[in-house]
Amino acid sequence: MAPSTPVPELAPLTPGATRVLDAASRLFYERGIHAVGVDTIAEAAGVTKKTLYDRFGSKEALVVSYLQHRDARWRIHLAEHLSRVPDPGTDRILAVFDAAIAWSDENSPKGCSAINARAEIGDGHDGHPVFPEVARQKTWLLALFAELCQEAGASDADLMSKTMMLLYEGAIVTVGMETFDEPFAVARRLARVLLEQDPARQYS
Repeated sequence: MAPSTPVPELAPLTPGATRVLDAASRLFYERGIHAVGVDTIAEAAGVTKKTLYDRFGSKEALVVSYLQHRDARWRIHLAEHLSRVPDPGTDRILAVFDAAIAWSDENSPKGCSAINARAEIGDGHDGHPVFPEVARQKTWLLALFAELCQEAGASDADLMSKTMMLLYEGAIVTVGMETFDEPFAVARRLARVLLEQDPARQYS
């Protein structure tokens, strides 16, 4: 999927599956994946464990669905912010950080769900389906930054996009760690400085 069409298409869910996913999403994010069992999820969703397994197959698949649907919501939110700044340039790149500021305040007080899931599962679970899902989400965001930097006329769009990605990822980890207040605002200010110092000087 091209970064310019940022919202992935997901299969529709039955009402029962929606209840399971809503409950799992809240519990996984608030408590962690390992701390929440399928019994707790089923009880919170008001369904049986059989319904949970019938709809998702396994806890691992439910975790992937949780990450996919959360990512889809984020991309809708991001697309709305990008639509407000249609012209290529500094402000359109910074719109990603503006979207993150608004999103983290309301939806991500504990940081990035994908990073948290990847860290919690750890390296001792080779082949876990969460790993490629997290990689897909992060690769997509890097591609979006690359597209925005290319459109803006960056002298080295590859380097600039990776720099923007590092600022973004550093900020979202800092949100979860609560190291200091408003890390995305700090990242945004640094991003502006770097963009305005680009030798191409083609940013608006």
